[in-house]
Amino acid sequence: MSTYIFGHKNPDSDSIVGAISLAYLKNKLGENCIPTRQGKISAETKFILEKFKAETPELKTSYAGESVYIVDFSDLAQAPEDIKEATILGIVDHHKLGDITTDTPLECWIRPIGCSNTVIKEMYDYHKVEIPKDIAGMMMCAILSDTVIFKSPTCTKIDTKAVKELSEICGISDYKALAMEMFIAKSAVIGASARDLNTRDYKEFDMNGIKVGIGQLEMVDISVLKSRINELLLDMKLMKQENKLHTVIILLTDIMKEGSQLLVVSDDASRVEKALNTKLQNSQAWLDGVLSRKKQVVPFLQPQF
Repeated sequence: MSTYIFGHKNPDSDSIVGAISLAYLKNKLGENCIPTRQGKISAETKFILEKFKAETPELKTSYAGESVYIVDFSDLAQAPEDIKEATILGIVDHHKLGDITTDTPLECWIRPIGCSNTVIKEMYDYHKVEIPKDIAGMMMCAILSDTVIFKSPTCTKIDTKAVKELSEICGISDYKALAMEMFIAKSAVIGASARDLNTRDYKEFDMNGIKVGIGQLEMVDISVLKSRINELLLDMKLMKQENKLHTVIILLTDIMKEGSQLLVVSDDASRVEKALNTKLQNSQAWLDGVLSRKKQVVPFLQPQF
């Protein structure tokens, strides 16, 4: 019987590559594991998979009765609707511990570092399993993406060490140049709808019974979206109504300027202002130095609810 491995809804590169890299490790350890995904892949993830000639994990949204490992999340809001009917064998993550619970003991690797694939790299090292060249390259890219090429405050020495070791395995010494290619691919917005842009890296959180949606769009230059801000805000209002949310936040993160343009649609925007120590004008504000939703937004927003 197969075990499935997958990341959160609206999967980013860490979720997709994490499913692939963890599945390979588990198979080497004698388990029959299949990497899957809960949604469509992003332009950045497509770039990574094509670069290293990897297959896209199959789309699977129902896991009732299955045995699973979950990667890059532990919140029910980011899980399949029937996750409570699955047997969770393990969690590999780098976020806060969420509200998923299990009926049986599980393997749990949760570390306060920049990327789930860094945790998986530690698992390979722990089990003394050699990482294939192509998987090493994908893991390296996932870490560079999640840490914004080491600029994110979530980045640790463990992440930078993992990237250097993975670069040696995959034979790519100029990994920062590759990362810039990756972010340029991620920055492509021509032809993309407002909904596509708002949900490329979007997560919903249950904050004391109140639903909050937070999306992040990381780009080399966010100025190309200046003329589309009103369009994005209008779609955020629709997202808020459709999903019965209290607040929708979108971070347009400029990796070169090292900051984020904050867009907010909320029943009470003052909570967001207090949390992030800012003042909104036309539902917007510039957050200098803010690159991480996980470390610089969610922990400050949660207490407001």
